[in-house]
Amino acid sequence: MAETLSCGLDVAPLYAEPDDGSEQVTQALRGEALTVEERRDGWARVTTAYGYPGWIAATALSHAAPNGWLPERRAGDPVEEARGYLGTPYLWGGMSKHGIDCSGLVHMAYRRLGVLVPRDADQQEGAAELVAEPRYGDLVTYGREHATHIAFWLGDGRILHAPGGRTVVEEAEPPTLVRRRRRYVRLAPP
Repeated sequence: MAETLSCGLDVAPLYAEPDDGSEQVTQALRGEALTVEERRDGWARVTTAYGYPGWIAATALSHAAPNGWLPERRAGDPVEEARGYLGTPYLWGGMSKHGIDCSGLVHMAYRRLGVLVPRDADQQEGAAELVAEPRYGDLVTYGREHATHIAFWLGDGRILHAPGGRTVVEEAEPPTLVRRRRRYVRLAPP
């Protein structure tokens, strides 16, 4: 039977397999609700409140009631929230100032406004409305068969994103990304 616990650490990695040497798929933040589906050798297979699965060290779980992981919904600008991560190093699966990836940046910008959006770029693209003419704050996705990168559109060919191997930056859309551009999309406003 599934049990809901919370993350007891400031930031806890969730892995693809019950092994801290496996790929980190995302992170849980203190107080975040985690539904435990299975336990194995000091690990727990959990699902986050936004439906993302992964393995977490059982020692990172807390029996305290989940709270504070999603603020009250409020009006605001997701781009301004994302700017709070400028200079943060890239980390695959990251969702904190310690390290963040492109879709984690989008997820956390909305989450800080109390809006829960999917975790991965392809899921974010699928949850958004397709737009022909982007405006400030829309998202631009990149990839071949599905979205593998996502960025905030700032207008005039500029984006805000977390490029692999670098830090979160605002910059002119690099030519390598322009060639892989898929579409412009808009998530529901906070």
